[in-house]
Amino acid sequence: MNLSKVTLTKQAPAVSLTKQGSSGGMIRVNLNWAQRQGGGFFKRLSGGGDIDLDLGCMFEFTDGDKGGVVQALGNAFEAIPLSGGAPLIRLDGDDRSGSSQGGENMFIDLSRANLIRRILIFAYIYEGTPNWAAANGVATIFPQSGPQIEVRLDEHDPRAPMCAIALLTNQNGEIVINREVRYVRGAQRILDQTYGWGLNWTPGRK
Repeated sequence: MNLSKVTLTKQAPAVSLTKQGSSGGMIRVNLNWAQRQGGGFFKRLSGGGDIDLDLGCMFEFTDGDKGGVVQALGNAFEAIPLSGGAPLIRLDGDDRSGSSQGGENMFIDLSRANLIRRILIFAYIYEGTPNWAAANGVATIFPQSGPQIEVRLDEHDPRAPMCAIALLTNQNGEIVINREVRYVRGAQRILDQTYGWGLNWTPGRK
């Protein structure tokens, strides 16, 4: 048993960051996938064009902010609460080629967890044909202390460009992460409808 990592599965889909003493400070969410060397992996899978696999999230805060999205699409790289201050959620760049060994990273400030109602972490393929099975994607959450939390994208739908990975919720002050791995045959608007977020969507580009 690896005491430094917790893997969320269908049988054990949830973990409480609060109960394991990991609910404070800045956490990092990393999205990575297999064989990232050289940027040619997805080109071979899709029969030509490169695939752009992106990390993002939908959020809802407790300060009256009905929510929004953090993603490279539309250059929405951060979420600042209505009360101001530093971004509560921040996306660190956009790896379009699949060549970055570090994958894509999102940072969530749990020192202000009282402002968080829920955060839905997702991955989507902006360009190219979905090939989740060959990509062997994995999301890893790195708390400031305590074990890493891993969610493997080990279920696949080749007709779905969108995958809800994990849902972070504030349950009466307890920060809980639940495995989703739920594929959506549509764009962000369909993911929104699936989870009842109620956002207003307009077309965006990177």
